Amino acid sequence: MSPTGPLTDDGLVRLLTHTGERVSHPEYDRYVDHLDDHALLGLLRDMVIVRRFDTEATSLQRQGELALFAQGLGQEAAQVGSGRALAPQDHVFPSYREHGVAHVRGVDLTDVLRLFRGVDHGGWDSAAHRFHLYTLVIGSHTLHATGYAMGVQRDGDVGTGDPTRDTAVITYFGDGATSQGDVNEALVFAAVNNAPVVLFCQNNQWAISEPTTRQARVPLADRGPGFGVPSVRVDGNDVLATYAVTTQALERARSGGGPTFIEAFTYRMGAHTTSDDPSRYRSSAEEEYWRQRDPIDRLGTYLQLRGAVTPEFLAGLEAEGEALGEHIRATVRTMGRPSTASMFEHVYATPHSVVESERAWFERYEASFLDAGEGSHR
Repeated sequence: MSPTGPLTDDGLVRLLTHTGERVSHPEYDRYVDHLDDHALLGLLRDMVIVRRFDTEATSLQRQGELALFAQGLGQEAAQVGSGRALAPQDHVFPSYREHGVAHVRGVDLTDVLRLFRGVDHGGWDSAAHRFHLYTLVIGSHTLHATGYAMGVQRDGDVGTGDPTRDTAVITYFGDGATSQGDVNEALVFAAVNNAPVVLFCQNNQWAISEPTTRQARVPLADRGPGFGVPSVRVDGNDVLATYAVTTQALERARSGGGPTFIEAFTYRMGAHTTSDDPSRYRSSAEEEYWRQRDPIDRLGTYLQLRGAVTPEFLAGLEAEGEALGEHIRATVRTMGRPSTASMFEHVYATPHSVVESERAWFERYEASFLDAGEGSHR
């Protein structure tokens, strides 16, 4: 942590210290005061389950079952806290590391692994979960999210006062994406159209091997006001604070108040992907500093101090994790190759003559090998 610059903790909204002590905040306490022990244990459960998913998926990649995997290790609070703030009708546009948000939106996490195994471009029904497909192109989906939010606005689903109808859109991206043109263009469109969108930046401090300090001289949240978009900096390892600031931003969007930029200041405890080796560009001292600020330990300690954690709860959570691990291993190993014809599905929402023509040509092409019989070359 630095006293100034993009790594400062100045202005961070925090409701739990890294040692698990509850601290008061005059603006945000009201967003979490209703959370009882049951709800807080639910947040802890979500984070533990998502971390178990991370561990299993990483192991499967090392065993050759996945082509690649992007860990979310250390970012559980930013994702679970913000995800739990969403209303059922809200829409999520993720990048490629939002496994925690996928979990709280009801996506079977094994479906996420279809992408990383290379058998599907997505793997889940994005309309059913209102959780859209992962985007690997850095920052491009922030424009999709902003455009979708403008559509929601024009459909009249903002500011009606009906809590079951008013809708917000949230998009997730990393610190590296803020250097991309697409994110800056999304901020322009969101601001001038007063779009009901929350731009949620998970500043995990490393854009692969490029540190935030080489991308900005000031906190990333300072960029929002330059576009006319209000900004909030939050301790991204504090699940309560993340829940509170996201709840406020989403309520603002749904009511017609416009966009908000949230910088969740967190830390990527794992590698960028399983193709990466972070020991080449960061120190063990830095990793240890953030390990002591682990988001799961922080909430777990707080709940222990409240006397809310029982042996039965811990045993149940352990059993749930083991069952999830077994489900992930068994499911991934039986994922087969899709048919080649599937590449023509879902290209357009309605039938398209060019796609149908290409499908017919491809079917004739494949059939020609069968007609040639033994000795033909594929």
